[in-house]
Amino acid sequence: MENIFLVLNIILAIILVILILIQRSEGGALGIGLSQENFLLSRSAGNFMTKATAIVATLFIICSLGLTIISRDEITPTSSILDTLEEKVEDTPTIPED
Repeated sequence: MENIFLVLNIILAIILVILILIQRSEGGALGIGLSQENFLLSRSAGNFMTKATAIVATLFIICSLGLTIISRDEITPTSSILDTLEEKVEDTPTIPED
């Protein structure tokens, strides 16, 4: 089940990156320059792209949360990091006072 969520999460991430790069860059920052006139030749293209990006982003977040919940059972700490630090402190040599 974890592998299915992992593959789905990777696919959603790739689709999300593509959707963001295809959108028209209003600020001229990182868009790849595809105009919406070339894409669907209508004003509703922006609305479609915005809704598709929001839906894919929501699915990506839900999939990431599901993956975290599934893998949480495998991550049980066996010892505290403070125990490790205390062992190292005891092993350090002391400096003579004279």
